[in-house]
Amino acid sequence: MTRIVVVGAGIGGLATAAVLARAGLDVTVLEAHVYPGGCAGTFYHRGYRFDAGATLAGGFYPGGPMAIVAQAAGIDSWPARPSDPAMTVHLPDGAVVTRYADEIRWEERRAAFGAEAESFWRWQEHTADALWDLALRLPAWPPQTPSEAAQLIRDGLSWLGSNLKAHLSPQLALDAFRPLSAHLRNASERLRLFVDAQLLIAAQTTSRYANALYGASALDLPRRGVAHLKGGMGAIGQTLADAVQQNGGKVHYRQQVNRIARSVQRGHPVAVETKRGDVFPADIVIVNLPPWNIAQLLGESAPRRLRYLSARPQDGWGAFTVYVGLDGAAVSADVPLHHQVIVREPMAEANTVFASISPAWDKERASKGRRALTLSTHTDLRAWWDLFESDRGAYEARKAAYTDRVLAAAEIALPGLRAAADLILPGTPLTFQRFTRRVGGWVGGFPQTNLFRTWGPRLASKLWMVGDSIFPGQSTAAVAMGGLRVARSVLAELGLTPNSSIQNMLEARVRADLTPSPSPGDDPSTPLRSAQGAVARRGECNSPSPEAFFSASGERAGG
Repeated sequence: MTRIVVVGAGIGGLATAAVLARAGLDVTVLEAHVYPGGCAGTFYHRGYRFDAGATLAGGFYPGGPMAIVAQAAGIDSWPARPSDPAMTVHLPDGAVVTRYADEIRWEERRAAFGAEAESFWRWQEHTADALWDLALRLPAWPPQTPSEAAQLIRDGLSWLGSNLKAHLSPQLALDAFRPLSAHLRNASERLRLFVDAQLLIAAQTTSRYANALYGASALDLPRRGVAHLKGGMGAIGQTLADAVQQNGGKVHYRQQVNRIARSVQRGHPVAVETKRGDVFPADIVIVNLPPWNIAQLLGESAPRRLRYLSARPQDGWGAFTVYVGLDGAAVSADVPLHHQVIVREPMAEANTVFASISPAWDKERASKGRRALTLSTHTDLRAWWDLFESDRGAYEARKAAYTDRVLAAAEIALPGLRAAADLILPGTPLTFQRFTRRVGGWVGGFPQTNLFRTWGPRLASKLWMVGDSIFPGQSTAAVAMGGLRVARSVLAELGLTPNSSIQNMLEARVRADLTPSPSPGDDPSTPLRSAQGAVARRGECNSPSPEAFFSASGERAGG
């Protein structure tokens, strides 16, 4: 039997592993940490469970990304509850814009940006509908083999035929090669600022640089099934890890991989070695890490493109985070649980802050009467590393200053936050490198400036990459879809029929013309089912091991 080793229990790696294990293959997942999820993990510290990186989950709607993943992986339900509104955005002039999924969104946007902005939002939604329809067909983008090119053509023709008038559009063709700002030329400064801030969290860049097609899709997040996970974002990873094991695969924690061995003669992987000295023979290796980490694991045997990478990513972002445990009385019952605060331009560096609050109903996240809050801001990696390596005192001073600025920004959305806090825990890109093992603490994937930014997943013979470095890019839903694409390609390469669940779900989507918004009558207290319609499992997710996110000695978690 073909032996497959997946390095890293992030969402992309686990989605791939669950589908391949369900197809009857010998699948082993190796994870350095003590629980799954990677950048979408949830850690325990002093009575709170904090979302470590990703805090906003999307794609939980009938026929959407997470429904497709659930059916392909054999998952009955996700421990998720729909969230509408998705978030509230606080503008520098004091205006507050709430992002709804239902029809009230048009009224909200008209009040904030005027009737003249409606043409932009119509373009954005129509374009997003077209692009999500294509993305959910799991296109092999970019194609790396003749068979993938043929599959891409078939998927493209099927997509065109599903709505010829809308999809065979000169504007769509133009948007493939121009930035989103082309649609904001006559827009108000307020609309441009709002769009830039939203794109920063969803596309890692602003309208001047974001590809128009990708940007339109990224702005569509509130219509794409935003949900809260019981136990935190880590519940996605835990549910997928459970599926891997239920499908016959294995998941090993505390197994940090330090080498991928390749055959000199044939060039494909033969084994994966871990820091503990264990060796896992492999016929196929799938790595859920960025290219820079993969280059380190392969060493001199790395493919040419990996060998010539810079020491650290030259673009993209790190994250500065502040984890806050607070009195639940500081959070009004009707306040949305996600907030973006725009203090000023330029974006990032504590001038824009994203806040995510644990739901009051989720008793796993904090003790009675308490809430867990994750705050984050985009930040340049190099400045933190330069200070850490050259002036430790200046590094600590910068960390303290950023903590104060992030908290001050958050208090715009949550007045009295600092007075209500009994725990304030900052983290820098160094923290993220230690926690996620991602080189430099690089998070969020590549800024989506053009349709060719992401890498192809096939790095060499029998060697694959999943995660936010491949199409369709960042977000838990996107990396899960990328994982399904890789599973589909691996099965095809082995001469096996791609998992019928994937194909059946894709075909069902096309036939049903499913809408992205949750049904108005959905009971928000019911965990979301997969598209199989099976009875929901009420067990939700297991709690990860209560290992503190930060190291007990030395520089806390490297940051």
